[in-house]
Amino acid sequence: MKKDYSIKLQLRCITCGGEQFDYNEDKTYVKCMTCNREYLNGYDELVELNQDNIDKGIEQIKDEVATDLKEDFTKKLKDAFRGSKNIKFK
Repeated sequence: MKKDYSIKLQLRCITCGGEQFDYNEDKTYVKCMTCNREYLNGYDELVELNQDNIDKGIEQIKDEVATDLKEDFTKKLKDAFRGSKNIKFK
C-alpha cells in the first residue's frame, strides 16, 4: 500500500476558470488575475465556491485507498494460507 495519498487541487475562479490569484497577506481578499473578479470574503469564499472540485478529489482518493486496501488484504490472505489444501482463492 502507498504511504501517501495526497493530491494537489488547484482552486479556480468561478467566473473564468483562471488559476492565478492575487491576494493580501492574510488572504482575506482574493482577486482573479485573469478576469479581475474580486472575492471579498477571501480564500474561504474561493474554497467554498470550489467545493465540487474538492469533493471530486476526495472521492478519487477514497476510491484509490479502497482499491489498494482490497489488493493488500487479498495478497496478505493468500500469503497466510499459502500451501493449504482446503482453502483456495480465485
